[in-house]
Amino acid sequence: MSNPICGWTGKVLHIDLTTGELTTQYPARAIYEKYIGGKGMAGYYLRPHASLKWNDPNLPLLIFTGPLNGTIAPTSGRSTIMSRSPLTGTICDTSVGGKLATQLKRAGLDGLVITGTSDKPCGIEISDDTIEIIETDLWGETTDVVFDRLEADGPNGMSIACIGPAAENGARISAIMVDRHHAAGRGGLGLICATKNLKYISIKGTGKVRVHDKETLKEAREEIFRLTAASPVLMGQHGFSCWGTGSIFDLMDSRRMMPTDNFKKTRFEAAGKLNAAAYKTAFEPRRHGCKGCHILCKKIAKDGRNIPEFETMSHFTALIGNTDLELVVQANDLCNRLGLDTISAGATLACYREITGKNFTPRTLIKSLYEMANGGYLGKGSLDFAESCQKPELSMSVKGLELSAYDPRGAYGMSLAYAMSTRGACHLRAYPISHEILRKPVATDRFSFSGKARIVKIAEDANAVVDSLTACKFTFLAASLEEYAKAYTAVTGVPSSAHDLLTVGERIYYNERIMNAANGFCSGDDDLPPRFFTEEGTSGGGIEIKPLNRNDFLNAKNNYYIIRGLDKDGMPTAETTERLGLTL
Repeated sequence: MSNPICGWTGKVLHIDLTTGELTTQYPARAIYEKYIGGKGMAGYYLRPHASLKWNDPNLPLLIFTGPLNGTIAPTSGRSTIMSRSPLTGTICDTSVGGKLATQLKRAGLDGLVITGTSDKPCGIEISDDTIEIIETDLWGETTDVVFDRLEADGPNGMSIACIGPAAENGARISAIMVDRHHAAGRGGLGLICATKNLKYISIKGTGKVRVHDKETLKEAREEIFRLTAASPVLMGQHGFSCWGTGSIFDLMDSRRMMPTDNFKKTRFEAAGKLNAAAYKTAFEPRRHGCKGCHILCKKIAKDGRNIPEFETMSHFTALIGNTDLELVVQANDLCNRLGLDTISAGATLACYREITGKNFTPRTLIKSLYEMANGGYLGKGSLDFAESCQKPELSMSVKGLELSAYDPRGAYGMSLAYAMSTRGACHLRAYPISHEILRKPVATDRFSFSGKARIVKIAEDANAVVDSLTACKFTFLAASLEEYAKAYTAVTGVPSSAHDLLTVGERIYYNERIMNAANGFCSGDDDLPPRFFTEEGTSGGGIEIKPLNRNDFLNAKNNYYIIRGLDKDGMPTAETTERLGLTL
């Protein structure tokens, strides 16, 4: 790239684990401006290989930073990990916290493109310009053992990403754990590492990220700080900073949106004793967060175990009929050590419980998680299990990915977002809960599909940009793309408005639609399990939870296709592909 660049390092490292070859690529500046970083750049590199099978050695595992990583921009500690999902077959990316992106940027790299398969279990160790592929004896160890060993032997401040036994044993719901407390959980990306015989990646960088305009960046930073400080959801006495994401546990309970008994019900009678306050009393947690974050929404118990996030709290209680708080913490800790996605694990157990009629005891619950991680059939996810029992309708999943802890009958925008998500039933692609429940930025009627297609589309575009800059989506419950456009311009020198960033986000998201279409996904996959259209939820307290109206849902879905620039079958069109500059 001509002239010194700011924000980006200008270098992407390709690692071939089969040959051991290391190749540094210097992408054109136009590519950076077109895709920004993170999710966008990872998608750009994945697309030529997107139809390879998940266990093909040539399928890349991609780890990318964004231009804000390594700067003083608030919540700029997240990174993107992307590949094709072993669980769903869709394109799958996950935004993960910790120090991974910051250390990668400080080592002078915008991203890693990892292909091939090592003939022996290995680790990738990066220390500034020194990159080594190391044979390791850590294969078979749990993630806590990996972190303990590498942290003891390595430099202070390094970042570590690793897999556990679940991925090594073929679990399609396996996660990649980052810096002990953060999980790249959804879609089974841990299994991509395992197929490459890649146990861990450690990164330590000492460089600095060049910033175009430090004073303007400071201004943007202060504006974001002021907005988040004024946000009750983020920084209030009942917000994420004080209580973690579990602060919305009571809210979902009161709105009768808590998935219960594998989504048969929407309220759990024991919920009041299993909320964030109960965890605080029982485990005396301290605050923790990603590198560069002032919100610090993660909570770590006095004994060092992670306090579960909201989705895990809900799925290991209401969804499976458990009222034992300590058991939830044990299950969460075990999933982290084994390398299992807690959302898919909990939902798969719920599916098993409904089909078999067997309730879990503490012993059988823990035993089931071990079996998942040791090659058991439940490790392939709920849809595989339900299909094996000839009851696929009892898998509460979209495109094979299990729903998270928001019942779609209680928020119609959420139902549409689940169905349209490119990676399956993901609550974070659009997160219309912000409108429908948290009333931010604009309050909407949660029991109506009116306007929801446009809300979901715009939110998908915005979140695609957030995951490309990269930043934390929670911040946008207070700040907006206006403030982050200012930060982006200050860091990179690229003139940009919120509208400009949304256009980039539209390109990034449509690129994923193109890749999924190439793999056979179409309108029939943009749907919800039949339960939500035929069964009511748990009404009461002046709230009626009706089944979703099928015709209204289909109309909203068709409206989404029109707004997104897809054809009537949900397929990309040549016109939109060309308009967004995505024609190959």
